[in-house]
Amino acid sequence: MDIRPGDRIEMKKPHPCGNKIFLVLRAGMDFKIRCTSCGREVMVPRLKCEKNIRRILRDDPEEKA
Repeated sequence: MDIRPGDRIEMKKPHPCGNKIFLVLRAGMDFKIRCTSCGREVMVPRLKCEKNIRRILRDDPEEKA
């Protein structure tokens, strides 16, 4: 799965604050993601994160062309 820092991802399960959208800060063996509602940062193993992603929200002009 092609996930890059700066992408926003919608997860299947919400954060305890109720938000499902997270910002990717770091991608590698682990993902560091930040909740866009409350700002809490979480480190999640790559396999667990990829399994729980519903869609990738990317505002990249290269993808639209």
